[in-house]
Amino acid sequence: MARKLELIRNIGIIAHIDAGKTTVTERMLYMSGAKHRAGDVDKGTTTTDDDPEEQDRGITIYSACVTFEWRGVHVNLLDTPGHVDFTAEVERCLRVLDGAVVVFSAREGVEAQSETVWRQADRYHVPRIAFINKLDREGANFQTVFDEIASRLQANPVAIQIPIGQGPAHFDNAFRGVIDLVSMKMLTFQETEVTRTDIPEDLQDEAEMWRDVMLDKLYAYSDELMELALQEAPIPASLLKRVIRDATIQMQMQPVLCGSALHFMGVPPLLDAVGDYLPSPADMPAVEGTGFDKKGHEQKLQRRPEVGEPFCGLVFKVLPAKTGDLSWVRVYSGELKANSRALNPGKDKKENVAQLWQLHATKKEQQIEVATAGDIVGVIGLRNTITGDTLCDPRAPILLESIQFPETVMSMAIEPESTTERKKLDETLALLLRQDPTLQVQTGESGQTLISGMGELHLEIIKHRLLRDFGLNVKFHKPQVSYRETIDHAVEVTGVCDRMVAGQALFAKVTLKMEPADLEGAGVLVLSQCPPDTLPGGVLDLLIEELGAHGEGGGLVAGYPLTKLRVTVLGGDAGEDTPNELAFKIAVSDAFNKGLEQGGKVLLEPIMKVDIVTPEEYLGDFVGDLQQRRAVIAKTEHRGLLAAIEAHVPLRELFGYSSSMRSISQGRAGCSMEPFKYAPAPPEIMREYEI
Repeated sequence: MARKLELIRNIGIIAHIDAGKTTVTERMLYMSGAKHRAGDVDKGTTTTDDDPEEQDRGITIYSACVTFEWRGVHVNLLDTPGHVDFTAEVERCLRVLDGAVVVFSAREGVEAQSETVWRQADRYHVPRIAFINKLDREGANFQTVFDEIASRLQANPVAIQIPIGQGPAHFDNAFRGVIDLVSMKMLTFQETEVTRTDIPEDLQDEAEMWRDVMLDKLYAYSDELMELALQEAPIPASLLKRVIRDATIQMQMQPVLCGSALHFMGVPPLLDAVGDYLPSPADMPAVEGTGFDKKGHEQKLQRRPEVGEPFCGLVFKVLPAKTGDLSWVRVYSGELKANSRALNPGKDKKENVAQLWQLHATKKEQQIEVATAGDIVGVIGLRNTITGDTLCDPRAPILLESIQFPETVMSMAIEPESTTERKKLDETLALLLRQDPTLQVQTGESGQTLISGMGELHLEIIKHRLLRDFGLNVKFHKPQVSYRETIDHAVEVTGVCDRMVAGQALFAKVTLKMEPADLEGAGVLVLSQCPPDTLPGGVLDLLIEELGAHGEGGGLVAGYPLTKLRVTVLGGDAGEDTPNELAFKIAVSDAFNKGLEQGGKVLLEPIMKVDIVTPEEYLGDFVGDLQQRRAVIAKTEHRGLLAAIEAHVPLRELFGYSSSMRSISQGRAGCSMEPFKYAPAPPEIMREYEI
């Protein structure tokens, strides 16, 4: 039987690494009764971190989906990684979620990856609530983290809970519970038991102060609330919840809760908040896509989250297997039945939907016959569909926006030991490519296979999987930086074809303008300023297509991919002869190569944004070390006894940086990094790589 849309919550747990996402997920599963024993990250017994690499390292690498019931609400929960190398896992999950819980550590506060996931959630318009975790740790500070959410994330946090005490059990003022500002009750926790009592007199003033701050913010979202305040009448908790919910769904505010997930404290009210404040699929706007009318003209289409609408869904993850891939699908409208056919409009192919499965972690849990709007399910039987593809009713085609992933920044060469191993390696990499959209594979002329990824850890995980999971006999070379190429200055060039081919005289001229450009994303942008009627019909389209193909090729420094380059077609000429496609292809190739040569060759290197948090006494040592690595120090700031450094550092200088960081700070500093931009490499590096 289809569930009521209003009682479904599709949510994600997102945060910086080590903020406690997986522990929060484990406690939610345990509290809801979906699990009989709470798992522990340190012991490798959690439900969602079921990969050996995750258990060995104590971090989440692959997103996992779990489902459970909480007080009548059905929750589909995606636990995501916090490490920047696996940010694509967060990206694809946020693309299909309706709401999110963002976890912050009460000690470390808003960290680098916290900012990244917050920006990703903004981009996909995902309403969210915040949970300040680890209030039982030494150095925990609720107020500081709350203020950082506002200042560093440009957010509008509204505290609906405050902690009672902060710090470990042996502190005089240890963390021992929370005050709920909506019901004005004190909540204390004993594993699954929650005790609600009146607020003690010594905490009353602080609670009243925080409640007044909460109400002042909420008045802006409700006239009814304002009228009750002006009349000095009691404000019912049900009205407060409704106002908080509406403002949260409209992304006007983010409710802030707190606790210590490790000790079960604050988790039941967090689960209540998921049901009370985060949107159901019915609260979300209709999903938008493109289709074609009866005359073949492209048009914008919408699908409302209703069972009566034609089916459409998005594949956001593929778990490959030799027996048949398991594709994770978010159903946006209509219903999808087992043993049916669906259309992949992006590839114009029909797919068999052989089986539907309810997901639990990364495994199939229960086979189901039908999935309806709002569901997240596993599909077996798809052959041509990959991450980001749309599935829809063949009778009502619609193409949803795909998922964009960041560029790779690092490469590593692999060599199989024998021809047999080469075949096994190719098959294995094809399988991994279906699973990981940020992995890229190229085969060089020398027979070396080059794999590219998001960072050292990403490539290390791939390496371990090839050796341990697939038992391949292959050699690995040291990771290398993935450079890009562009030109230095704008040039106008003319390419000419004037030759005899197979006894036929070919003539064509093409004039291009090529210039460096600060483009969003990567690659080469091709435009036309060709006057009308200058070129015969179809030739301009041919030129643009050819330039797009050339743009996907390499530059003249070392054959690295081209980027940040704008190419404009200014004109062309076929002489007196009938235009010949081959002649124009030769001419445009000549012009493009001239442009690269005359525009000045530039090698671009990836620059990483590095965030370091260190005890203050090591600040000078870190700054000195970073400057030796060609770093630009963007800012430093003090956070209590700690110092935070933001630096922009060439990736080439950061290989093995984690061990250097431990050495400088005696293991007391923490660091995270993410891709920042591509910038021109120094001449000595360019000479090193020049062909």
